[in-house]
Amino acid sequence: GGESIETITADRVLVATGAKPSELPFAPCDGNTIIDSSHAMTLPSRPDSLIIIGSGAIGMEFAYVYNTFGTKVTIIEMLDRILPVEDEEISKLALRAFKKQGMTFHTSAAVKSIETNENGATVTFSPFDDDSKTETVTGDKVLVAIGVGPRCDGLFADALNLELEHGFIKTDAKDVTEPTYKTNVSGIYAIGDIIGPPLLAHVATEEAMTCVERMVGHHTFGVDYNSIPGCTYTSPQIASIGMTESQVKESGVEYIRGVYSLKSHGKAISVGAADGIVKLLASKPYGEILGAHIIGKDASELIAEIGLAMRLEATVEDIISTMHAHPTMSEAIHEAALGIEDRMIHN
Repeated sequence: GGESIETITADRVLVATGAKPSELPFAPCDGNTIIDSSHAMTLPSRPDSLIIIGSGAIGMEFAYVYNTFGTKVTIIEMLDRILPVEDEEISKLALRAFKKQGMTFHTSAAVKSIETNENGATVTFSPFDDDSKTETVTGDKVLVAIGVGPRCDGLFADALNLELEHGFIKTDAKDVTEPTYKTNVSGIYAIGDIIGPPLLAHVATEEAMTCVERMVGHHTFGVDYNSIPGCTYTSPQIASIGMTESQVKESGVEYIRGVYSLKSHGKAISVGAADGIVKLLASKPYGEILGAHIIGKDASELIAEIGLAMRLEATVEDIISTMHAHPTMSEAIHEAALGIEDRMIHN
């Protein structure tokens, strides 16, 4: 409704408006007591206590940071485990590690209300399967980290009839093998969080480069959506790629796993970071790598080797026959691969 400042015309428009934090409908963010991830980055002072609703990557990263600063952190998660998109074994180890650091967790808990007052907030929640029981927890601030949603409200004139899917802009990304990221409206393209999951910065970057290169007719390999690494920047770090073990089971593919504990790992012991595991999942009988799940020091760096292996369709045997320098954290990948063939050296 404001005054027009400038009108720009172009043959092509690339929309990359991203995503915004989702809010609880009964307790919208006020930027003061009930906050989102943007506010959590710029609080004027450290709260003594913080309640975090949601234990995905964003919730846990802020939980780790504030807990390390000395804030008393309580996490409320609706599902039955923290970091619910991760492999179950990783979630269990993460919960143990974060509890040891002093965080408090309530899982399978549905938030019913948030009441604010001059001293902070009271959050009321119930066991997910029993509304009749309620518990309350109080804190100076409440960080709502229940995910993000698309950010394109009011961007397009209704007359455009731009096609959306669950609020995200629909492109050809899911429909064709070499998408150009075009929408149903000629000349309008979209990439990144605004076109839907996986909502990751590195995915958006690759999509943007692919989109622009294909616009002008360059050859590009494009985005391999089957081997996208996801990382949670806490300590211990968490990183994963490919399928979780439950997804492999659901797919019906015969598989074998190798799980290597860092408690036996020379480099991890020497740097005082012997907590964690590397877990590899591979198909039978050929040893194609289906997924990798790491919790521990440098997990976000170690996952890159598996990304390359999956991209090259390498097998477990290829990783085993690749020499890894000693002493390094990357030897843990080698050990997990050896574990798939029951040949682990340090266990």
